[in-house]
Amino acid sequence: MTIRILLADDQESVRIGFRLILDSQPDMEVVGEAEDGRQAVELAERLKPDVVLADIRMPRMDGLEVTRRLAGPEAVDPVRVVVVTTFGLDEYVHTALHNGACGFLLKRSGPALLVEAVRAAMAGDTLISPSLTVSLLQHAQSAGRPRAAQPREALTERETEIARLVAKGLTNAEIGAQLFISAGTAKTHIANIQRKLDARNRVGIAAWVWGNGLVE
Repeated sequence: MTIRILLADDQESVRIGFRLILDSQPDMEVVGEAEDGRQAVELAERLKPDVVLADIRMPRMDGLEVTRRLAGPEAVDPVRVVVVTTFGLDEYVHTALHNGACGFLLKRSGPALLVEAVRAAMAGDTLISPSLTVSLLQHAQSAGRPRAAQPREALTERETEIARLVAKGLTNAEIGAQLFISAGTAKTHIANIQRKLDARNRVGIAAWVWGNGLVE
């Protein structure tokens, strides 16, 4: 199945770069581009993309409002929205996720993470730029959040090792390279960890690790 993607960014150079990265994937196709938020909403309603990549700071309507309209609780036909921005402010992340975003990436995250975020969105997962995940969890820990609950099934030594790497913000490929396993094997381990922790996504794994003080 080809993942149909709509790009929404007021910078043409960014749209060109994203299109080159995404169109090079065998299972992805950019079906439209919007240069402002209002156009993004109109194109999304007309083109029915699988995933919308939306910048935050755009003319006529910002990306947070675009996200609310396309993916929020009041959206009639919700669309998967991944926010991709230069600005990694905590309030932006919280607002975007509250408005229904299924991913939040910094533009400097690189091509591999951009592609992974689109695939994660299609799989019903939430991917947040590693540096933002670590920042958010550090903030939660400093705020005195309660200790994370114990898993319903104990993690193996290898699973605990991988969970720590997830909490540090490593991608599947980076985990595989560090542990000398394939990215696919890392993905399988992470799926098992999510099941044992009853975590919806990688952020849930990272939260459990930080909540139990397992980050070195």
